[in-house]
Amino acid sequence: MTSSTTDFQTAGFLTTARRVIAREAEALAMLGQVLDGSFSDAVGMILAAKGRVIVSGMGKSGHIARKIAATLASTGTPAHFVHPAEASHGDLGMITKGDVALVLSNSGETPELADIVAHTRRFGIPLIGMASKADSTLMRQSEVAILLPDAPEACETGIVPTTSTTMMLALGDALAIALMEHRAFTPDHFRLFHPGGKLGAKLLKVRDLMHDAVPLIDAARPMSEALLTISAKGFGVVGVTRGGALCGIITDGDLRRHMDGLLALTAGQVMTPAPRSIGPEALAEQAMALMNDHKITCLFVVSPADPVRPLGIVHIHDCLRAGVV
Repeated sequence: MTSSTTDFQTAGFLTTARRVIAREAEALAMLGQVLDGSFSDAVGMILAAKGRVIVSGMGKSGHIARKIAATLASTGTPAHFVHPAEASHGDLGMITKGDVALVLSNSGETPELADIVAHTRRFGIPLIGMASKADSTLMRQSEVAILLPDAPEACETGIVPTTSTTMMLALGDALAIALMEHRAFTPDHFRLFHPGGKLGAKLLKVRDLMHDAVPLIDAARPMSEALLTISAKGFGVVGVTRGGALCGIITDGDLRRHMDGLLALTAGQVMTPAPRSIGPEALAEQAMALMNDHKITCLFVVSPADPVRPLGIVHIHDCLRAGVV
């Protein structure tokens, strides 16, 4: 609490916040109750579209439209936001046959939307309208009209877009999730659209990070060759095989333990048997956890169907570079 904020003021702020949240929560509950077949029609129209979903809105509705477009695009429904003012100055060319337009406006009479609505009518582009006035221009012109319930805005004056934009945002999320579930959109698909950041890192698989060039040497070969292989590959380890099957690993710890007379030994005499391994379809997070638990820096990547035939190798530095923690 700052010196200029009294306990009385703090209580008042909290009262306002709780009133706003309660009012918006009531509106969302009302929205869920009145939602009808127009929502299903909108989902079906988007599924039938061969192009993208073009989402548009002006002002606060425009900010919500941007978020809806981003959510659709990241969950398997190609979507793009078009600003209505820019559309009137050339960006209408971004809206083509095969697309479907999703236009947001609380009043349904936003003048900046006129050119987009007219463009969809001129070229037979399906239009989904989202507004709170059933008899508005937007809703009358739309093939599918999703009506927002008559819920009061969260401010006492009733003029600030708050409750209305919250309902639009929730409807956009509902559309995205309905489409996502119909398309059986999986975490693998989600990762394709989220390669960066923590989310992308959490969904990375071992096969995305592993190296195909596996450092290997036969157990019968002298340690002089093993040292050359370790140096050449740059992983700090070498896998040891017998008859092509992985049977051990040589690490810097093994080298230190056999320092006396090291060059007189074979790889099989120095190795640590039964090296740790992981499957290529495992999450990179699992590989990181396994390396941390056993205090090792590398894992051999093997097929569950043939766990003695190494497919690759993954290093802890690969995980760290990718943001896996």
